Amino acid sequence: YTLQGNDRMAERPIQALIDALVQIGVQARSTHDNGCPPVEVNGKNLSGTTVTISCRESSQYLTGLLLMAPCTEGGLKIGVTEGPVSRPYVDMTIDVMSQFGIAVHRQGYDGFHVAGRQAYRSGIYKVEADASQAGYFWAAAAICHAAVKVKGVSQNSCQGDVNFSRVLESMGCTVKNEPDGITVAGGDRLRAVEIDMGDMPDVVPTLAVVAAFAEGTTVIKNVSHLKSKESDRLTSVVNELIKMGVNARCTDDELMVVGGQPQGAVIETYGDHRIAMSFAVAGLAVPGTHIRGEHCVEKSFPNYWQVFEGLYK
Repeated sequence: YTLQGNDRMAERPIQALIDALVQIGVQARSTHDNGCPPVEVNGKNLSGTTVTISCRESSQYLTGLLLMAPCTEGGLKIGVTEGPVSRPYVDMTIDVMSQFGIAVHRQGYDGFHVAGRQAYRSGIYKVEADASQAGYFWAAAAICHAAVKVKGVSQNSCQGDVNFSRVLESMGCTVKNEPDGITVAGGDRLRAVEIDMGDMPDVVPTLAVVAAFAEGTTVIKNVSHLKSKESDRLTSVVNELIKMGVNARCTDDELMVVGGQPQGAVIETYGDHRIAMSFAVAGLAVPGTHIRGEHCVEKSFPNYWQVFEGLYK
């Protein structure tokens, strides 16, 4: 098999997963020898049962190994040497596997054992509402000093991004957990926070936009892996906030935003759905905000603009 993708996909690292597959006998390589797609894979010689992997850049590498493990003859013992980042997604993977009949034994996030020759069983599984997408509407409540309920999400969810509502609470919002969803209400003012967002990377651009309206300097930590998403999200966010007159900067693993009075600007999305949706929220409070390449939202939220329109009264 040859796996390829768009131009940005050809820049996203996957060498850690390739190295892990090679350990268990899979013939896998980056065809350009740069650790990125396109990737050639021939799995016919899969034989190993023990593998170590670095998940410093992505938890998706671990998810891939876990999903394949029960379909192998000897199963897999997986040792994680670094990370994983985005740990709630590992929990979600194991939860889904268990619901479809697969037993996974784990030692926290450091080691996993999945017996081979197991079979996924058919069944009915209800997919939760996407907490990452909910964050845009909670952010709208925060910066517009309004109340927004997102239905279908629960604080009991194993999705890490549901805790973004708690982050907004620490910034001065009010959060109400209700049987049919979570309501966030913006207060009179927002205050800056210093927070580790390693388990909630997808809502970092959203938090950065909210931080632009908060009093003080927000410091977002443990986010180096955002550099290899659909865009380099640290640099992208900083560039666009600066366009809006906001003092922002990043290091290798931190993002700093000094709150102020953002001004209207033409926002470049870099083909990244989360940049488009996050900065659209800023436009609710800042006249003259224009989003370029707005169709990139179709990757994860095809009707985003129609739902977004519903925020207006």
